Order: sequence, then C-alpha cells, then structure tokens
Amino acid sequence: MSRLEDRLNGLKASGKRALVTFITAGDPNPSCTVSAMHALVAGGADVIELGVPFSDPEAEGPAIQASSERALAHGVTLLQVLKHVEEFRKDDATTPIVLMGYLNSVLRMGEAIYAEAALKAGVDGLIMVNLPPEEAGLLQSELLARDQNLIFLIAPTTTSERTQKILDTASGFVYYVSLKGTTGAALIDPAGVKLKVTALKARTALPVLVGFGIKDRESAQAIGESADGVVVGSALVRTMGDSAVDEIDAKLTAQVAQLRDALDALS
Repeated sequence: MSRLEDRLNGLKASGKRALVTFITAGDPNPSCTVSAMHALVAGGADVIELGVPFSDPEAEGPAIQASSERALAHGVTLLQVLKHVEEFRKDDATTPIVLMGYLNSVLRMGEAIYAEAALKAGVDGLIMVNLPPEEAGLLQSELLARDQNLIFLIAPTTTSERTQKILDTASGFVYYVSLKGTTGAALIDPAGVKLKVTALKARTALPVLVGFGIKDRESAQAIGESADGVVVGSALVRTMGDSAVDEIDAKLTAQVAQLRDALDALS
C-alpha cells in the first residue's frame, strides 16, 4: 500500500475529510518551495499536490498559469521538482506528495526512469492531466511497481461508460472535477457535485476527492459534505504570488488552517 493510500484510508476510516493542497514548484522562486510545503502541513494539509511547471497548462486557470510562468522563468524542471521533494523528505517522511503536470515532461525522461527517480525522491502519486487511461498502461505499471499511484480525473461531462473504464484503472483516489472549466473558476454547484459524487461512491471503493473552484472555508465545507476530501489550489497559488516572500509561509499556514477547521467541523 502506498503512503497516499494509507493516509486516505486512515482519514476515511476515522470519518475525516482529506485536505489536499496544491502549489506550483518553483513559484514564486525555487527557494520558497520546500518551506511552503512545510507551511501547508503546519496548517493541516493531509496531502501535498505539487505542480510541475509547464509552458502550456491547458487545464489551468490564470492563477496557476501565471505560477508556471514564474517558475519557468527561474528554469525549474521536473528534475528540480524531484529535488524539492527530496529536500522536503529530510524533515517529513509521512505526508503524501502527488505531482501534477503534463505528460511531455515524463515522456522526455522516460516512464521507467521517471518512476524510479520519483521513488527515490519520495513521491507517492502522479496526476497527468493530458494522459487518457487508454494510453496510461506503461506509466501506470512502472508507478504501481514502486508503490506510486497514477490518479485520473473524471469531469462532469465524462460518460458513464468512460467513467467505468477510469474507475477500473484508478488507484489512490478518484479526482472529480467539480465544474466544466479550468482551475480557479468561480462558480461551483454543491448540489450538482453531490449527485455526481454519490453516484461515483456507489461504483468504487476508492476515496472520491473533488477539486476545481474550491477556494475558501465555505466552498470547502459545502463540497466536503458529500466528498471524501477536497483539493484547493488556485487560492493558495494566489497567496504565494501576491505575498512578500518572507510572508508566504505564515499566510499559507493560516489559510490552510481555516480550510482544515471547516472540514473538521463536518466530522
């Protein structure tokens, strides 16, 4: 069992919602990343989703696109992202880390080479936004052989047949995208999400986590009522981009603590 599965299963068994927090590695500059990761954990994050900067992040809204641009301006690569994880692991051996990015960077390295490098760095999972399950076999087998999960997204527009194909392949957790749009979109429909999440839970034993559009304690609590956890990204990325470097960690910890309190109130 992977570190990610162990954490999520433990939370589910205790009736707690998982809080997954996203930031982009290397944003606003590489020196901020590891301390920001620790700040997220200090605030109550259960899982860290670490973005791999990419020049054409088609699933991302303006905030995360801008964070990728800032990181790329500092020359941040996938190898450097793995070094951030390795540095984080010197002081935190338990918090699961999931990388989120686009397939190009992994293909350039090679699936087996990436999976081994990620294992050595301390990565627990991978979300490849532009990797369909039909083409994921090689990468998934390399990851699973090293106790790492390949996580797939299900959108509101995903057909029932395709949903089943994804559920048959999925590991770690099911990532349900709350809306038709990019990350950071403003409007989500908690009632509609609840219907979709309830239907997914009837078809899989995996935890169902919801992301996109969750930005504060109110939206986290509204979605957390039905989901096993929430993913918060753009709101945290904005905090990093808008803050002085020496204020980032304290602001992240306070922001995450509010989200943590909102989810814990549902337990």
